[in-house]
Amino acid sequence: MKKELHPENYRLVVFQDVSCDYSFITRSTVQTSDKIKWEDGKEYPLYKLEISDKSHPYFTGKQNLVDSAGRIEKFNKKYNIPNQDTNK
Repeated sequence: MKKELHPENYRLVVFQDVSCDYSFITRSTVQTSDKIKWEDGKEYPLYKLEISDKSHPYFTGKQNLVDSAGRIEKFNKKYNIPNQDTNK
């Protein structure tokens, strides 16, 4: 194996899915400044995730509906774009 190819700073890190009540601990090199106390009573670095296998629609079978019309209206209002009605 080549020397100095792999990072040396592997350590236990807690990954927390902020969209649901789910956390797991694994070895990682991810950089983070947050810390959390884990179930074993020790303190570990914390990395917050937007989505994990417990909240992703592919794994859960539940689809989140996105209000695309509301998003477009919000964007147009933010940038002062006049309403463009395509049904005229």
